[in-house]
Amino acid sequence: MDYPNFPITGLVRLSHILAPKGPIPVSKSTWWQGVKDGRFPKPKKLGPRTTVWKAQDIWALFEGDANG
Repeated sequence: MDYPNFPITGLVRLSHILAPKGPIPVSKSTWWQGVKDGRFPKPKKLGPRTTVWKAQDIWALFEGDANG
């Protein structure tokens, strides 16, 4: 993944995962369907309106695509 501003570790919000800010060019509805289907990593809830993903899980999506 050639996205220099994307963190290697830590937690990221959906707005930093999906394009145009983030590296994944899908819509929110496609992302959430992928989470439901198991294609995308499951999130962590930090609060009632705060959902995050581990940056390492997002990087793993790209590593899996390169190897598969």
